[in-house]
Amino acid sequence: MARALQLAALAEGRASPNPLVGAVVLDADGTLVGEGFHARAGEAHAEVGALAQAGGRARGGTLIVTLEPCCHHGRTPPCSEAVIAAGIARVVLAMADPNPQVAGGGIARLRAAGLGVIAGVMEAEAHRLNAPFLHRIATGRPLGVLKWAMSLDGRTALPNGVSQWISGPGARDWVHRLRARCDAVIVGGGTVRADDPLLTSRGRRNPEPLRVVLSRGLDLPAAARLWDAAAAPTLLVHGPEAPQDRRDRFDRLGVERLALEACEPAALAIALAGRGCNRVLWECGPELAAAAVRQGCVQQLAAVIAPTLLGGLPARTPLGDLGLERLEDGWGLSEAAIGWLGRDLLWQGPVVGPDGLRSAPGEADPP
Repeated sequence: MARALQLAALAEGRASPNPLVGAVVLDADGTLVGEGFHARAGEAHAEVGALAQAGGRARGGTLIVTLEPCCHHGRTPPCSEAVIAAGIARVVLAMADPNPQVAGGGIARLRAAGLGVIAGVMEAEAHRLNAPFLHRIATGRPLGVLKWAMSLDGRTALPNGVSQWISGPGARDWVHRLRARCDAVIVGGGTVRADDPLLTSRGRRNPEPLRVVLSRGLDLPAAARLWDAAAAPTLLVHGPEAPQDRRDRFDRLGVERLALEACEPAALAIALAGRGCNRVLWECGPELAAAAVRQGCVQQLAAVIAPTLLGGLPARTPLGDLGLERLEDGWGLSEAAIGWLGRDLLWQGPVVGPDGLRSAPGEADPP
């Protein structure tokens, strides 16, 4: 099962809206004869790939898979039927599939066909691996990661607005790898105006994650790197108050637009889940970041702290007003992990609200 989980992780950032799944096949003597993982939506599932590699040696053998085999027709046929047809005698799985289209149906179909089924092997590890998928299925929203880089005295820019680069090359490389594991990267209009960001993984993922700009009135520059669809796709999200001439301008540029009745993080999260996003990265300014936290769109935090003092009373900080009046109501991290990215310190973990409840399961992304 540990090997199956390793295989599943190979598709991180590319399988959405599907979960990460890995599988191995042992023949009747216990020899490894097949491996597979689900590389991306629409392609063969892990079980099918492992069974194809095993061929006739799968008959009478064991399938070890990280998720319950599916039992419904989607973009591909049901895996449970392929497992039965291959002559597998026993299936060992890590966790049941919470998708209502499966939800125990795959296990029931295998047992009805006479196969032995063992469930719950390394279940906690499988849950951690698929925390984004599980969160979307349970809440209808993608799992949100809020990332920022700040100085040792808590500043994200100088008083004059200069912010590049607070963190060092090691931290920036880590951010590119983090983006590669996400389905979308979200910023607000202020970030576009101030930084003209690119927001790609710098080739660490193909295709690149969706770049999302949330701007109520579309008060955005006509020229920006985000409008170049050759680098990565961009979705421009705005509210009903956006003037028609600004909408027309971006239509002429060929930028995809989405109008929301409420141009807020919660509404955006629901829309992105509808597009199949399991995990999104918030790389936005303080006001949008605070709104995302308040509206329950942030489940994990990654804060890069540079050993630099910037000073300045009017300098920007990572978060806007959370509406707190008591210190005991502050948000925090549970199971915080600390690591080094060259000279910079990385502090990350699941976000815990004032009620003390974790927002979502998950594990730290390795430096």
